[in-house]
Amino acid sequence: MSCSLNLKNISYVKEEKLLFKDINIDLGHKEKIAIVGANGVGKSTLLKIMAGLIEPSSGEIELFHNLIKNKRDFEKYRDDIGYLPQDVSSFFLCITVIEDIMFSLQTLGIGKKEAYDKSKEILKNLNILHLENRVIYELSGGEQKIVALASILVKEPKILLLDEPTNALDEESENRILDILSKIDKSMIIVSHHKSFIEKIVSKIYNLSSL
Repeated sequence: MSCSLNLKNISYVKEEKLLFKDINIDLGHKEKIAIVGANGVGKSTLLKIMAGLIEPSSGEIELFHNLIKNKRDFEKYRDDIGYLPQDVSSFFLCITVIEDIMFSLQTLGIGKKEAYDKSKEILKNLNILHLENRVIYELSGGEQKIVALASILVKEPKILLLDEPTNALDEESENRILDILSKIDKSMIIVSHHKSFIEKIVSKIYNLSSL
């Protein structure tokens, strides 16, 4: 299987404390995997390392068979990685749903008309077209998560890195996100404590507590 992302002996030290050591993970092309583990073992930190937001203390990262040595190397592949943080409250940069998704595209140099058409299309595909003119911070937690996903997916990344995508959501919102993620044909890594949720999506589960 062709690999999208490889972690080789990744370790991370925070405030002189070893958070994790010698982590090895391979993410295949269009493979979906999950990372689980006890609170505080560094799941979110590891995901941020994969997203190029922080650098590991040691080890190697490969993206599409290219060695990534620092954040500058990550920038070459920034548009290929879609990262969803656990807390999306500071994720949005615009007031309304349609404006925020359009802005995601316009930062890539896409014109306003094309950005609008693509934004409408992704909202329709995710069954949230009725939210297009809503103020984002007036939406429910589940709706905000789906809008954040829309902002990521509209840029057509090759890899999705999702940190607790169903955290603190009601059952209906959780099922909607489950349905969306199940239909996405991309390489994906999900950090989650919800075992029954991830087992319906992923083909492989890494337990960070025992790696």
